Amino acid sequence: MRILVFGATGAVGTRVTHEAADRGHQVTAVSRTTPGTFPSTVHTRQGDASDATAVAELAQGHDVVISATRPRAGHEGELAHATKGLLDGLRSGGPRLIVVGGAASLTVPGTGRTLVEQPDFPAAYRPIADACLEQFDLVRASADVDWTYVSPPDLLEPGARTGNYRLGTDELVVAADGTSSISLEDFAIALVDEAELADHRGRRFTVGY
Repeated sequence: MRILVFGATGAVGTRVTHEAADRGHQVTAVSRTTPGTFPSTVHTRQGDASDATAVAELAQGHDVVISATRPRAGHEGELAHATKGLLDGLRSGGPRLIVVGGAASLTVPGTGRTLVEQPDFPAAYRPIADACLEQFDLVRASADVDWTYVSPPDLLEPGARTGNYRLGTDELVVAADGTSSISLEDFAIALVDEAELADHRGRRFTVGY
């Protein structure tokens, strides 16, 4: 499978690129600045996800595009701009698009409210949460793009590659101890699994332990 990864030098993108390459896929890693350090089998390109023309050009010949772009603090508004560029570049017959989004719009079990609606939601995370809500709205309104939206759990950080995870849809996946988490390494496994299996076309899913 030919996979194009935007945001390939970020925390998620780096791991997705390595995971896909390790499975023998033909991977092109795209970043706006530095090419990153990847196996020799990975092709590296410079590109901006917000540039629809560049997206369309880079996506040619690929089966799946995975977007793991993430704005810098204070530049959260760039997320919607990048998402719109991706969607415009992949309309009408482009490859499948898998968008790594946020957890803010997931419902917290037993509350009937989303994560961002919880009274203890940290104010510092509100800008990126709002940006991800706008991103999700843009993606699910795109009827002419073959999309999948992936929301991480509440906690996503470096850790072990166990190969284990549980799937959910619009509700946080919560463990028996009440936590909602997954390692970046296992999150990458879930993303490449989706690229291979296409189990969630036209809808959102989430993962956790």
